[in-house]
Amino acid sequence: MAKKIVLWRHGQTDYNLQGRVQGQVDIPLNEVGLAQAAAAAEELVKMKPARIVCSDLRRAQATGQALADLCDARVDFLVDERLRERAFGDFEGLSVKELKDRFGPRYEEWRETGECPVAGIESRSVVGSRVAEGIKDHFAEVEGVLVVVSHGSALTQGLVKILGLDPLAWQGLRGLDNCHWSTVIPYSRKPGWRLVSHNIGAAEVPGSA
Repeated sequence: MAKKIVLWRHGQTDYNLQGRVQGQVDIPLNEVGLAQAAAAAEELVKMKPARIVCSDLRRAQATGQALADLCDARVDFLVDERLRERAFGDFEGLSVKELKDRFGPRYEEWRETGECPVAGIESRSVVGSRVAEGIKDHFAEVEGVLVVVSHGSALTQGLVKILGLDPLAWQGLRGLDNCHWSTVIPYSRKPGWRLVSHNIGAAEVPGSA
């Protein structure tokens, strides 16, 4: 099993820059996002990853590839769809103004509760369970450092779940900024994990949102 897990959010996209709900839209990194990934990779390679596993969305894979390019060829580079971002249903691709204009009451419900199933938004609990399952499966297969490349909400809910909390009931963890990461290690007491760093990043790239 791994001795350390690094949970790394992808670099910036145009949707991030424009303040649009991204969800499972398969939008690529923009130029700033590519630069962010390269800068972060220079730091993360020092941890000597044994495996890099990414969401199946392009922005996560491109971020992970920046690190893989600096690693030994023997390092595993895998894709796991369980690490995909939370689905935001009808809200995907829309700005705040568009959300208020088109889906006023539903948008307010989502902002107030974090949930809105009528809009097709995936439950935080479901997201947390699938992401945590994926992370734990890869953790069990790796000796050394596991790097997981995923998305803002997906990583937040997955991390909350790993720490033994209910993503529906506890929302005390701030999401990661673009191309920032958190570190988790196994621990002998419940819940079996310890968060040792959160929202760590390399030097800021000009143009970062």
